[in-house]
Amino acid sequence: MSANLYRSIGDLKGFSLKNCPPMAEPSGVLMCPPDHFQVLAVKNPYMARHVGDVNIDKAKKQWEDLKAAFEGAGCPVSVIPATPGLEDMVFAANSSLAGTRPDGEKVALISSMRHSSRRKETEAFEAWYEAHGYRVARTKPGGHETFEGSGDAVWHPGKRLIWGGHGFRTDPGMFEQVADTFKTPVIQLKLVNERFYHLDTCFCPLTPETVLIYPAAFDAASLELILKIFPIVVTSSEADAVSRLACNAAVWRSKTAIIQKGANAAAGHMRAMGLEVVEVDTSEFVKSGGSVYCMKQYLFG
Repeated sequence: MSANLYRSIGDLKGFSLKNCPPMAEPSGVLMCPPDHFQVLAVKNPYMARHVGDVNIDKAKKQWEDLKAAFEGAGCPVSVIPATPGLEDMVFAANSSLAGTRPDGEKVALISSMRHSSRRKETEAFEAWYEAHGYRVARTKPGGHETFEGSGDAVWHPGKRLIWGGHGFRTDPGMFEQVADTFKTPVIQLKLVNERFYHLDTCFCPLTPETVLIYPAAFDAASLELILKIFPIVVTSSEADAVSRLACNAAVWRSKTAIIQKGANAAAGHMRAMGLEVVEVDTSEFVKSGGSVYCMKQYLFG
């Protein structure tokens, strides 16, 4: 196992958040409009009752409102054109993980998606990164491992540390490549509840010291790791986590949290941490198992 991978409390000997080098915050987000968004097949429990049930006009309005919310928070938004036939491309978090290496080089690691209907999304993202000055890294060929980008790989705010989720979409063996690509340690967390199939559905860093989680999404060893690293751990109610995907909020520079409207308890935690909270309606996208965090990719540099 790589020295940069941590899977249990025992692995953390000598490791602390204070010792993690600082890392520049994201410079903006990349979003993809929902021009072809639909629920065509059941890929997660949220989709089970919503095949053919998307109101595309409403979805487009919700997407525009979300884009405006990022811009209103001072976050620049870049837009990648939607590709016909790729109904899930609006969930821009999943096709890659963007970041920087310690020398400041911008890197994008392209995903290897679990579902065949999503694999063609990566071609457009790869071309976008190449056109915008990123060094593109690809998952190693020859294996059957899957990796679903920043859906399962979440940067710690302001620190050179990645949290990696596995259990449903991303294979744990992929995090050695993630650590090597970004020259950054990875703390691995095992997901055990099928409703929380990506890490970004149950784990939302609010500040460098604070995280919002849904505890029942993790195994016991993973909860120990979270509690060891974060001085403050706040928990989402089941209603907020399941019905409103509260942990799929996005926090811009530890100042502004953008969250699905109606997640009142989670929004209260965020305000208590000193964050400005902006509520948006992503209900059409929740039908597909995604919300605010899923619909953007953080950019750097």
